[in-house]
Amino acid sequence: MSALGELYSIYSICSFAAGVAGNLFAFVLFVSPMPTFRRIIRSKSTEQFSGLPYIYALLNCLICLWYGTPIVSPGIILVFSVNSIGAVFQLVYITIFIIHAEGSKKLKMLGLVLGVFALFAAIVSISLYLFEPPSRQTFVGYLSVFSLISMFASPLFIINLVIKTKSVEYMPFYLSLATFLMSLSFFAYGMFKNDPFISVPNGIGGVLGVIQLVLYFRYSNSGEEPREPLLESCA
Repeated sequence: MSALGELYSIYSICSFAAGVAGNLFAFVLFVSPMPTFRRIIRSKSTEQFSGLPYIYALLNCLICLWYGTPIVSPGIILVFSVNSIGAVFQLVYITIFIIHAEGSKKLKMLGLVLGVFALFAAIVSISLYLFEPPSRQTFVGYLSVFSLISMFASPLFIINLVIKTKSVEYMPFYLSLATFLMSLSFFAYGMFKNDPFISVPNGIGGVLGVIQLVLYFRYSNSGEEPREPLLESCA
């Protein structure tokens, strides 16, 4: 094997490893709401929990999985796989939420889910019929970046809350760590693939992850037990 071929082989292995790591850390994030939904199932009520984070997460996963499909962006199947798994998790969470929600909240959630799928169908149709490669990748890529950056509103809210209260009560360490490692892994994956639509938003996510970890060590104390993320308990 030539030196160039060996270098390419190492490059491919590193790229694949970064993508697989991103998938694994994302899985940790996907299962993190399980305690919330066990509580909802036990109490047979959504109490004051909000279903909106899971609606946003579903839309984000659908847009990003479409970006990762070969018909839009060849060669980044690991982006498709992680967001497909994420979409399934969000659909399960939303279904449980709707089953146990009260009348008005149930109808609102059903309407939002239908809205998400209608919007996703519109994005797919527009990208297929109005754009040809590589313009199709650019169009969907910008949408995925906008969607991912919008999701960073939650960490910014938590960061602001931690600074104001000087407490990490609502910022679980392992959730912050998994978010940072996932963003770092997909940032590396995007760099290996020379894809700014992956590397840029995840680079931003990595920076926010570092800030969360720094704040955690700055304001944590041995006698405090962090609660579930505040985002999940906002009505």
